[in-house]
Amino acid sequence: MIRLTASLTLLGAGVLACILGAAAQRLPDDIGAMPEGRTMAYVVWTVAAGVLYAGAVALVLRAPALAMQGARRTLAAVLLLAALMRVAVFLPPPVLSTDVYRYVWDGRVQAAGINPYLHLPAAPELLALRDAGAGPAAIYPNINRAYYAPTIYPPFAQAIFAAVALAWPGVWGMKAAMLAFDALAACAALLLLRAAGLPPVRVLIYAWNPLVVWEFAGGAHIDAAAAGLSALAILAAVRLRPALAGAALGLAVLCKLLPAALFPALWRRWDARTPLACAGVIAVGYACYSGAGWRVLGYLPGYASEEGLGGGGVFLLRLAAQLGPLPHWAGVAYAGLGLAGLLTLALAVSRHPLPAGPAQRAARICRDALWLGAATMAVLSPHYPWYLTALALPAVLAPRPAALWLMLSAPVLYLDPDHDRVLWPSLVFLPFVMLLALGLTRRPLPSSQGGL
Repeated sequence: MIRLTASLTLLGAGVLACILGAAAQRLPDDIGAMPEGRTMAYVVWTVAAGVLYAGAVALVLRAPALAMQGARRTLAAVLLLAALMRVAVFLPPPVLSTDVYRYVWDGRVQAAGINPYLHLPAAPELLALRDAGAGPAAIYPNINRAYYAPTIYPPFAQAIFAAVALAWPGVWGMKAAMLAFDALAACAALLLLRAAGLPPVRVLIYAWNPLVVWEFAGGAHIDAAAAGLSALAILAAVRLRPALAGAALGLAVLCKLLPAALFPALWRRWDARTPLACAGVIAVGYACYSGAGWRVLGYLPGYASEEGLGGGGVFLLRLAAQLGPLPHWAGVAYAGLGLAGLLTLALAVSRHPLPAGPAQRAARICRDALWLGAATMAVLSPHYPWYLTALALPAVLAPRPAALWLMLSAPVLYLDPDHDRVLWPSLVFLPFVMLLALGLTRRPLPSSQGGL
């Protein structure tokens, strides 16, 4: 056990050192941009952190479960290193994404008593809320799409933004809020491991994940809130509290729409409580901002078009286009086939009853959640790395190679900022799809060895 603790501590220290190396590439620089050479260096450091992280995951999964069950010192070392990793990226300003500035702006608008869905940031009605200057302390100058895109974020995300604007306005207040949701997800992971009868040190699968560290504590993406609330929904489903599971999932969907893909993992046929609670929370959330009318949808339709989700922007279509021109109906056909595939998977997941035992139930729900999330990522092939953090929590109990590869290779997508190349996304998504297909044919490992 002493040797295991020392090995994990050494690997964790290596991950921390690589995170610090990546952080050094980001300072000083302009918000939302870095020279290509420094971006490459950042990606190299982050991928190196991922390699060491993968070694730590492999070590934990192969260690005898009984020997690790009471390893309090090992768990303390894991949690301490996880905290240090987050401190390392919490302090610098975000530079690879400016989304947090839109969050702060939406909160500022609401603190002034204005519905955030009503006006563009550049609208004259909001002129009095603008700040001048530059640098990470300035909010309005750093907002992306300020002149043409209304806010895209759903109602509970807006409620979080408003609360931060009242409690701790600014970028670091928003970072602290997302860090709190990150901690919620980690706590839920520990409780899920206890329910599954698995060693608590396996929480490092979530807590040391470099993508999670960077995008939540560093980038302060709203995906942290979605992850924390999704984790709460999974935990409630494991504890057979369907109404709470539905309500928590509804709040997660009101932060980011992607958690809706997890619904079949939490719900079983003829149980009305989960869907009613989920739908009720979503309805109440939108009702709170209904003064904006149809504009409560924000920039969602425009964003889908901008990202090419209905056409050639999806990676697999972009890859196919390298072989020759695609017909005009290719995007619609792809969307239809992808939706049909996801619905088929959802029906297959929800038709089987949940196991009676909590350990088996926790394993089943996390496994189903991971497959549903991974299939959604395969269909959408998101441009932005932080979208892929949705797989981090289920991977604690279902550490599938495909999901781990996708998250650890995700920083490579920063090398394709204009989404106009195929090379870099190919390095991320092609191995992911192959590992996903391979996972369908391989028998899972026994849970005592870390598989599900």
